[in-house]
Amino acid sequence: MKFIISSTILLKNLQAILGVINSNNTLPILDDFLFELTDDDLIITSSDLETTMRVTVKPDMAENPGCIAIPAKILVDTLKTFPDIPVSFNINQVTLMIEISAGDGKYKLSGHKSEEYPRTPALEDTTAITFDSRLMAQAINKTLFATGNDELRLVLSGVFCELSPEDVTFVATDAHKLVRYKRTDLKSNDSASFILPKKPMNLLKGLLFAQEMPVTIEYNKTNAFFSFSNFHLICRLIDGRYPNYDAVIPKENPNKLTIDRHALLTTIRRVSIFANQSTHQIRFKVSGQELLLSAEDIDFSNEARERLSCSYEGEDLEIGFNSKFLLEMLNNIETNEVRLEMSAPNRAGILTPVNSENKEEDILMLVMPVMLNK
Repeated sequence: MKFIISSTILLKNLQAILGVINSNNTLPILDDFLFELTDDDLIITSSDLETTMRVTVKPDMAENPGCIAIPAKILVDTLKTFPDIPVSFNINQVTLMIEISAGDGKYKLSGHKSEEYPRTPALEDTTAITFDSRLMAQAINKTLFATGNDELRLVLSGVFCELSPEDVTFVATDAHKLVRYKRTDLKSNDSASFILPKKPMNLLKGLLFAQEMPVTIEYNKTNAFFSFSNFHLICRLIDGRYPNYDAVIPKENPNKLTIDRHALLTTIRRVSIFANQSTHQIRFKVSGQELLLSAEDIDFSNEARERLSCSYEGEDLEIGFNSKFLLEMLNNIETNEVRLEMSAPNRAGILTPVNSENKEEDILMLVMPVMLNK
């Protein structure tokens, strides 16, 4: 088994799928990339059993097709040290010795049997839908930060995807904050819903933002399969019933605060430095056309207050929020102004963009209040 390929091309593609490999694998073979050489292509796979990612590259020369598992870390670390030069791989399929030649250097390492590498699950009875890559990346980006980390509530650790003939909706929540991202310019022939895990979504996000291309998603009851450009990713869906997110979104919110997003973002960032570092509590006091933001940490006698002009309809209100959650949300909205709709100090606040240029995009963010210290 022999092939020659550019070091830069190989490294770039290996780094794209390297994120699948865990730092502490139960099976030693999962520390490897699987290299499959055909007459024309080199197919490289990485897997953690839950997620499998495959990339196809064209070598400059290929002889004697074959298959071998190559340790990922030593290969990537070696390729990082090379300039952009042709690298020759000569693999003995009997002894599993891999000889790498690059410039004046020769390097040897031991591979592993390809039979030990886990097989990619076959997809049966699938339904397919095609997205634009930038749009898919945007949907992941706008929701992923709101997913939970609680291993006891696995359904909340992923992004809920709801397909219908009218629109496609992505939802994420950790029970303290919630994001609902809806696209009316995306439609599906069939109504379906599934929960996509966080790790493959993170891997996809970076690759999909890189260039504009179609992304095909095939899914069944257990797996989702993404194919785009020269990449294929298959992931096991999170099994379970997603909570009824619509029921927690308050419909009647008579108190409406409209404010400059950047001014609010920078003020919260400043004031929150003085907040209690375990609760991150920040107080909103709205009266007339003025918002008073304040935070304090009684243990260290730290305190901060700042006033902002705003447009407000409703009764005077005092409510507490977790500043960390608000900062994450404001960072994921792109409009100049935002609207915060509230009903009572113990009910969730709804944050939405104002005058969004994209009419096909509907984004709603919900943040639960925190009890104020009197």
